[in-house]
Amino acid sequence: MSYAEPLPRTASSLPSSSPSSTSDVVQRYSPLLALIMAMATFMQNLDGAIINTSLPQMARSFGVKTLDLSLGVTAYMLASAAVAPLAAWLATKIGEKRIMWMAMLLFTLSSFLCGIAQGLTEFVCARIGQGLAGAVMMPIGTAIMLRYTPKQDLMRAQSVTVWPALTAPIIGPVLGGYITQTIGWRWNFWLNLPVGLLAVIAVLRVVPSAPREEAPPLDIRGLVLCASSLTSLLAGLQRSAETGSARLMALALILVGGVTGVLAIRHLRRHPTPILSLDVLKHDSLRYASFYPGLIFRGVFSSAPFLLPLFFQLGFGFSPARAGTWLLAYFCANLGIKPFTSAILRWGGFRNILFFNGFLVSLSLALFVFLTPQPPDILLMLALAFAGMTRSMQLTSLSTVAFADISTAERSKATSMMSILGQTGSTAGVAFTAFCLTLLESFYGHPTVGLPEIHIAFLITAVIVLIGTLGFAPMPKELGHEVTGGRRSR
Repeated sequence: MSYAEPLPRTASSLPSSSPSSTSDVVQRYSPLLALIMAMATFMQNLDGAIINTSLPQMARSFGVKTLDLSLGVTAYMLASAAVAPLAAWLATKIGEKRIMWMAMLLFTLSSFLCGIAQGLTEFVCARIGQGLAGAVMMPIGTAIMLRYTPKQDLMRAQSVTVWPALTAPIIGPVLGGYITQTIGWRWNFWLNLPVGLLAVIAVLRVVPSAPREEAPPLDIRGLVLCASSLTSLLAGLQRSAETGSARLMALALILVGGVTGVLAIRHLRRHPTPILSLDVLKHDSLRYASFYPGLIFRGVFSSAPFLLPLFFQLGFGFSPARAGTWLLAYFCANLGIKPFTSAILRWGGFRNILFFNGFLVSLSLALFVFLTPQPPDILLMLALAFAGMTRSMQLTSLSTVAFADISTAERSKATSMMSILGQTGSTAGVAFTAFCLTLLESFYGHPTVGLPEIHIAFLITAVIVLIGTLGFAPMPKELGHEVTGGRRSR
């Protein structure tokens, strides 16, 4: 097997609390290890993507309104946000391998409980369990992969681990709708059982046991401030598209989240061992990839699976099945570009590819502004393929360059920060798009969202992407050269 056993470089054994014990390891790329992490991410992303298609049927099963089931979505998100800042500390305290298989097992068990739930309360409790596990799985899984993957092999590893983020939002609604109509909504959750159990066994057998580290004292105040800020912000953003008193409540939550966020940042800067390290954002790679301008792209990419079905169903009048079929062109283009991304990055370098491909992403979104009902099939297919390829290229580049100048000792802190920012950006992207659509609906005086509103929403996102693309201009040309192994000068 091709994974690396963590062996000290010196003959003398190092104490487990020594930083060198976790950074000085012999590394060899393991496709199997990357695949295990991809399985965990895919299970989590697919679960979130398919639930919306099952809400009406679930509501009838539980004897509640469909809108009441939004509590399940909210419970998952808030539970995940509350625990996310704790992921890095738990990995140090308990161990990455142990916390990873425990989180996978909890997610799998919670998925089973979602499937057997007989009422709303049981379902919400099971979704909380999924959220708690999901908050840990993604950052810890990434940290494990980084521990045993040399920088020159990061692109190979990311080509495996990034596909869940590309595929799950597209195939989730299609698969979820089919399963719901044929064998019942409960199987949408039970699909996780074989995948989850297989992933747990694989982690136990494949992931090496790393040396134990001494965890710092738990920063309880920082945890409370970070959790309060994240849960308030995300809950407010999710409800910002609602009208009336609900929108006022959303704005109040966003305000509370902003204030507690400022207090959290002040605390994290002063604390000697903060629950969430802000120092990792001093690294160019993580700052560009996950904060600015990377946060903008992640927000836009999360809104695409939300906006495209509306474009087809409300704008063009397609049936859900027909809309899902057309989305497969977008999905296939996402994957079709994957075999070429490494070569493209080696040829152009991260800065050049992120900058010029950013303009292509903006153009791909702008094209939908000019598409009208009953377009030629070939034109629609080319537009979707172009959007899928550029999105895949940008997301893969961002995910790969993020850890280009991050040391092994900082990997857990960096992955936690990237996970939190990614979750915030994704929620903000969907919320902002929904907010724009509601405002445009009121402006046009339409009873429901139509094609004019969706066209303007695409135009707004294209402009936002254009602004974000300009943020890559000052990015160092040499950043990520060790990862790509490409030419050093441009």
